[in-house]
Amino acid sequence: MEAIILAGGFGTRLKHEVNNLPKPMAPINGRPFLEILLNLLLKKGFSRVIISLGYMAEKISNYFGNTFKGIEIKYIIEETPLGTGGAVRLCIDSCTQKEVFVFNGDTFIDIEIENIKKQWERNQNLIVVGKYVIDSSRYGRLVTNGNKVTSFVEKGISSPGLISAGCYLIATNNLLKFSINKAFSIEKDYLIPEILQTNVEVFTSKGLFIDIGVPEDYLKAQKLLANV
Repeated sequence: MEAIILAGGFGTRLKHEVNNLPKPMAPINGRPFLEILLNLLLKKGFSRVIISLGYMAEKISNYFGNTFKGIEIKYIIEETPLGTGGAVRLCIDSCTQKEVFVFNGDTFIDIEIENIKKQWERNQNLIVVGKYVIDSSRYGRLVTNGNKVTSFVEKGISSPGLISAGCYLIATNNLLKFSINKAFSIEKDYLIPEILQTNVEVFTSKGLFIDIGVPEDYLKAQKLLANV
């Protein structure tokens, strides 16, 4: 299996907690967060990872090199910020398989990989990995009908709900309609139009989920990921 990891962000909200490091390298009990994520992907059976880099790219590429415990690593570096969608599009040309998982480099989600693959094999529709949370205001909320995503509620509404966990399974040819090196959002410019035009499915994960993008959750991760 193959995955794209988005690891090019500036990590502005973590500046006071993580000094002089890109956000995916934020230390969790002495280990870079990205190392924990790669260990997870190793356990799930991934053999190749494409890491999208931007800010302080060399801090990541110098640390991991071209392999991690047998996982092949390829780095794609943005010359200018391309947003989440543009970063994925830049990586697509380096994919070797017909479908690829996409992960955020600051989010841990312990996905049920075999169940997601079985769901994919039925229709090969875009799959958004969802997670129920007590407060969805930080993430936005998925509205669903069965396993179909029918709409996406923007951030800011405080309520329990099903959110996108920042993980997708997509056909690699599905993003070729976007121009390479053009900035766009995978959520607003890709996911929302796909919901309106095609069948987008959700897989609701029961696995451990944490996004370290804000200081309070970064501190929580020190305990939650201590034994991962």
